[in-house]
Amino acid sequence: MKRIIAVSIIALIALALVPSIHFAHAQEKSAKQYINLRAEVWNEFFRMTTAAFTVGAVVSGTMIWLVWRFRESHPKNQTPTRWEKLDDPTTGNYEKEGH
Repeated sequence: MKRIIAVSIIALIALALVPSIHFAHAQEKSAKQYINLRAEVWNEFFRMTTAAFTVGAVVSGTMIWLVWRFRESHPKNQTPTRWEKLDDPTTGNYEKEGH
């Protein structure tokens, strides 16, 4: 999990630096060349929209997998856990269970 968080942070930093590097290189060209800001804004909007849809698809897929994996009818979930065996978990004796 730590590796995923680290990779995500590095990817976000890279996404933040790419446009600034691109504009820095564009500024180094001759003064006669100009940047069409309208096109650059739409290009950035398209990139961010693509990234947002990708992240949304990953999150949605993860949620679907979690719901499918931990559903009540799943074979691994047929036996109740030690907490579900108690009638009222707040009145149970947990000393014998190591808590």
